[in-house]
Amino acid sequence: MTNSEPVEWKKTACIICALNCGLEVQTEGSRIIRIRADKMHPVSQGYLCEKAQRMDYYQNGADRISSPMRRSADGSYEAIDWDTAIREIAEKFTEIKRKHGGESILYYGGGGQGNHLGGIYADSTIKALGIEYRSNALAQEKTGEGWVQGKMMGSGVHCDFEHAEVAVFLGKNPWQSHGFARARVILRDMQKDPNRSIIVIDPRKTETSEMADYHLAVKPGTDAWCLMAMAAIIVQDNLAPMEWHVEHTTGYDNIAAELRKISIPEYAQICGVDEDLIRGATRRIVHAKSVSMLEDLGVQMNMHSTLNSYLNRLVWLLTGNYGRQGTNNSFVPLLGLSMSGRDQSKKTKNPKTPSQATSAKPRVGRTSPVTGFKVIMGLIPCNVIPEEILTDHPKRFRAMLIESANPVHSLADSQKMREALRALELSVVLDVAMTETALQADYVLPASSIFEKAEAAFFNLEVPKNAFHLRHPLFAPREGTLSEAEIHARLVEALGAVGPAQYGLLRKAAKLGLLPYALAFAWKSMRDKRVARNAPVVLYRTLGEQMTKAAAPAAALWGICQMYIRQQPQAAAGAGFSGHPVLAANRLFNAIVNSPSGVVYAIAEYKHSWQAVRLPDHRINLWIPELLPEIEKISKGGPTVDMQYPFILSAGERRTETSNTTFRDSSWHKKGSFGTLRISPQDAADLGCQPGDWVRVTTRRGSADAEVELSEGLQSGHVSLPNGLGLDYRRADGVVERKGVSLNELTGVMERDPIAGTPWHKRVAARVERIPVPA
Repeated sequence: MTNSEPVEWKKTACIICALNCGLEVQTEGSRIIRIRADKMHPVSQGYLCEKAQRMDYYQNGADRISSPMRRSADGSYEAIDWDTAIREIAEKFTEIKRKHGGESILYYGGGGQGNHLGGIYADSTIKALGIEYRSNALAQEKTGEGWVQGKMMGSGVHCDFEHAEVAVFLGKNPWQSHGFARARVILRDMQKDPNRSIIVIDPRKTETSEMADYHLAVKPGTDAWCLMAMAAIIVQDNLAPMEWHVEHTTGYDNIAAELRKISIPEYAQICGVDEDLIRGATRRIVHAKSVSMLEDLGVQMNMHSTLNSYLNRLVWLLTGNYGRQGTNNSFVPLLGLSMSGRDQSKKTKNPKTPSQATSAKPRVGRTSPVTGFKVIMGLIPCNVIPEEILTDHPKRFRAMLIESANPVHSLADSQKMREALRALELSVVLDVAMTETALQADYVLPASSIFEKAEAAFFNLEVPKNAFHLRHPLFAPREGTLSEAEIHARLVEALGAVGPAQYGLLRKAAKLGLLPYALAFAWKSMRDKRVARNAPVVLYRTLGEQMTKAAAPAAALWGICQMYIRQQPQAAAGAGFSGHPVLAANRLFNAIVNSPSGVVYAIAEYKHSWQAVRLPDHRINLWIPELLPEIEKISKGGPTVDMQYPFILSAGERRTETSNTTFRDSSWHKKGSFGTLRISPQDAADLGCQPGDWVRVTTRRGSADAEVELSEGLQSGHVSLPNGLGLDYRRADGVVERKGVSLNELTGVMERDPIAGTPWHKRVAARVERIPVPA
């Protein structure tokens, strides 16, 4: 190639966070050499932050694997061929299912921030094995929020900050962690506009709080008292729009009665925020024409996390901020990832934990088999997984299938998670690299990378226009790897769940076009239950064969398009996909496959958010009696400090110099601090520390050493360590290195929310001591 020859820009997406901003990249051989924003992407619209520049460190990690691996008795691994791996895994899963039932097998994962197609195909394997229990990273972050949302509305919501007069961020620093499209652009626009306001509720001074008109710097872990005070101000000062509530909500009188009991001055004192500031921020919300409010891990991985999610919603719902431009609204998903609005199928007569006792007598949902924790959004809590394994309980989990996930590193108490994995009768990991979890598994199956096959994410949350982006591969699959679609197809076939008898007619029909294929698929599905039951694999093996090999994993999207058009005809028609459902779905599928920057699949008016409220008469429910014990608990006073562990550690702060753990090679970090413990200048002085000194952080679960960084943004007694670090990365020369702290060597499984089981990673009791600088 000469310097004068143009280099092709290829379309793809960032995989750092759930926004998956559109990218254009240039490649050379197997490397990504240049990256820029895709201006044609319908959501990100040319937006990009600096973290996207790290994609090549994922694609070319030295610890990627290129052959199935089988663990030997001595703990070492040997490479085996694919046929042997699939046969042995299928046989061992079948035997466990025969002895103990499919409920003894736990499925964990299903995709990271940018690879969800594999999880679609996993559904066939899950059904073939009779798996009843699942979990993934959402269960240590979002299930409390999902449970509350299901109780109050029965549908998901997202924010419209682009048009909001007031934006409220709760435990959230969108400058770093985004959470909505074009975050930094919108924050700057709001900061410059004198008619708009930003409110931040966060103990830290962050990039976002520095831009805010109101910063409610609560004491760490006291968000619930602050939010309760705000809700109480709305009720006690008669600021709620009562005509709106009469028309749109139920349960106002119940929650108002509780809020009238609140001593606002007392709650302000507990959370450490001046009462006048709380009142000023609340009145700014009350008098705004539109308010959007977003919570995140700062409160979702903290004390009273489920209660925080409820109180967050009370603030914007008590003030009528739903179903209009600039407020929180229900989005139209292409495929809903949440089961929060559904009644869980299995009932438990006698709840096993106090958290499931309620003052009323609602239907009791499904629970985990050993600990009895709620199954929310179809997921058991991550924090109970070791307890569900390390027991002699007859219903314990005896096997795990783990896909595109690293629970040993990412879940609380890594030590306990390693022990649990080794106690299983069978553990199988599907991943691109030899992760900390893979190193404990019995079998490791190497998947092609996100950039070596058709991929997509179902984090489609935009309002009123929503878009879906199918990314085509940048590279050929690495030799020895397979797509998750192919891996699951082989497993399902080896398990005898589906095979050539289901494929023949559909393969012939697929050659004739999508309409003949649709007719044949409908006919075959009615006559052979295995076709409908294993639809993703059947689509992959039939329709997928008419696509390129790398694009074939996208075949399952045809079925998703068919379901979407039938479920959301109005939103689909708004985006131009109207007419006969089959024909409209076929057009949508073609548009998705042939739109390299993504396609708008839904356009719905804001008022249609009311149709998404899946409660009687589309009324929002403001009263959740199951949370009354939590409300009463915080009325008895604020959190206490354990003087043996006097610091509060936030385990997992997002910073400019951090990534997610998909990026295992830390050499992307070229300059500046890396993995430091941030601490207030006063606390550092008390410990006799200067920047660059080292400290040992000790919790009830473990210890770790880190370099000191002084931060004016932290309150005294509050320290933080960054997310995404502490990976055991095997370099090309064979040396294993760990940079930064592996946070979950410090966290425990028992520090968790009593309702959803989400961990308190943002409030870990810790002791900090100065140590000599390492040689």
